[in-house]
Amino acid sequence: MKKDLVAFQLVKFLEARGVEKIFGLCGHTVIGFLDALKESSIHFVSVRHEQIAAHAADGYSRGKGCRVPGVLLTHLGPGLANATTGVAEASLNSIPMVVIAGDVPSCYFGRHPHQEVNLHADASQYEIYRPFVKRAWRVDRPELLPEVMDKAFRLSLTGRPGPVLVSIPMDIFSMELDTRFFDMRIDNNPLLPKPGLDEKTAEEIAVMLAEAKHPILYPGGGVISSGASQDLTALATHLEIPVLYTLMGKGAIPDDHPLAVGMTGFWGTGFNNRTAMKADVMMAVGTRLSEADCSSWYFGETFDIPPTRLIHIDINQEEIGRNFKTAIGAVCDAKMALGAILAAAKRLYPQGVKRPETVKEIAETKAAYFASIAEAQKSDQFPMRPERILADLREVLPRDGYVVADVGWNKNGVGQQFPIYEPGTFVAPGGLATMGYGPSAALGVKVACPDKKVVALIGDGGMGANVSPFATAAVEDIAVVWVVMNNCAFGTIAGLENQHYQHQFGTLFEKDGKPYSPDFAAIGEAYGIKGYTVKSASEFKPVLEEALALNRPCVIDVRMENAPVVTEGCWNINDIFRKRGEEKPWRVWAWEEIEPWRMER
Repeated sequence: MKKDLVAFQLVKFLEARGVEKIFGLCGHTVIGFLDALKESSIHFVSVRHEQIAAHAADGYSRGKGCRVPGVLLTHLGPGLANATTGVAEASLNSIPMVVIAGDVPSCYFGRHPHQEVNLHADASQYEIYRPFVKRAWRVDRPELLPEVMDKAFRLSLTGRPGPVLVSIPMDIFSMELDTRFFDMRIDNNPLLPKPGLDEKTAEEIAVMLAEAKHPILYPGGGVISSGASQDLTALATHLEIPVLYTLMGKGAIPDDHPLAVGMTGFWGTGFNNRTAMKADVMMAVGTRLSEADCSSWYFGETFDIPPTRLIHIDINQEEIGRNFKTAIGAVCDAKMALGAILAAAKRLYPQGVKRPETVKEIAETKAAYFASIAEAQKSDQFPMRPERILADLREVLPRDGYVVADVGWNKNGVGQQFPIYEPGTFVAPGGLATMGYGPSAALGVKVACPDKKVVALIGDGGMGANVSPFATAAVEDIAVVWVVMNNCAFGTIAGLENQHYQHQFGTLFEKDGKPYSPDFAAIGEAYGIKGYTVKSASEFKPVLEEALALNRPCVIDVRMENAPVVTEGCWNINDIFRKRGEEKPWRVWAWEEIEPWRMER
């Protein structure tokens, strides 16, 4: 009988599963695992805060096309709690992740040892992850760990991808275990076929799309993560169907494709939303049809379903019919579904379908939209117009370069007006919309794609929340370029507050009544990365070109006007906000018979 410490056998298991990077932070509960990891081929990327590690693991998986899970290592107590935001963000965006957490010694369960949280049940801290992970395990015996790890990696990638948690008492890392338990699981990695679409349903959908007068395709992030972008583009081209998309679906079709229209919803343009509303058939693929993309699901804003007939394809059966009446629902993988529908369309309509007027209208409207913002894109004003920042970046960034966004202009503005050409190269916090996501996720993207240019567009609020990704970048030489779009405010919230209440209390960064900001370039230099402070609009583009050419971590601090993103969609919060004594009508859902709650004066 051969034995070895569990920690060393776990590292061997991770190596066999193809793990190349682990993002995390030390703690007394994981020192035994770090001892084994020290001599491994797996590279441990140490960060200064567990939320950074979670976002970096998320970005790493996205950089790998979501084909492998990001792996996160964290300590118990504050470590596990600190990571919750990043893990929840990954969950809502369907990003595969395996979280390995140290736990209190198994012999001390219930005695309230150091850093254990057990106010409601003994040894139960791992349960705080239950609302947002696919499965949370606490391993009570060493011989069960191989089975749990085997299940964890498989579950994170199958069905709707997402994070899983494995909580391991620290004494288990240091136990000796017969190697046969891990040997039984180390190569138990079967190929799992993904659910496809039957031929009859594929043909029915192809006919609906081809025969419709105003069909649209509507991809979400599931199209990108499943590798279905090429099939989507081919189907759109063969049947000449306009393609609208969700925020997470941006990049599913190149934005310079003649049939690419743009993003819908609150931050969509008027033409995009009108195109969606006039559709008689809509095929949504790999999306949960979320609130922001659907203008809070109000009729007459983005979608009119019905009379629009909805075809909804998603890997998660719970999404089908959740928010809209569905004509055809299919629970299957986006790539398998689009491949089957494309094959049916080519079989039934070998010459394809031509809609020249639609193609012409898309081209004219897109040209008119960019003409409408051309002045702002070329403006020499300083603080800069955000449109100028995005336009200059698009000119400098290679076609396959990555843009990692945070929240605010750097997400909503990019979704609306920044062309993305390659699937997966736009990385944003869509589900939880976490401020502070971008600075850390960019680390993981660059580690996953060392040969690609990676630019993180971050507001000063998001960058100020945690600047320590600079430290990891300096130590590991991770060549991210952070562009801090600095408007001395939580800009989006300041705009909403000013719109409804005519003040910006609690949303501006001020000192003695004047705009205040730390010097992010100096902070970067203090951490050991190259820092730039842009002092005029004309300086920005050359500085950005220089930073990308250096191939080292850099931060560019550029002052920006606090200008709201122009929107023509709807978000129900704008109906909810009201001042004391203000009379304001409430919207009523079309199917409601009872007037909704109303504030009494």
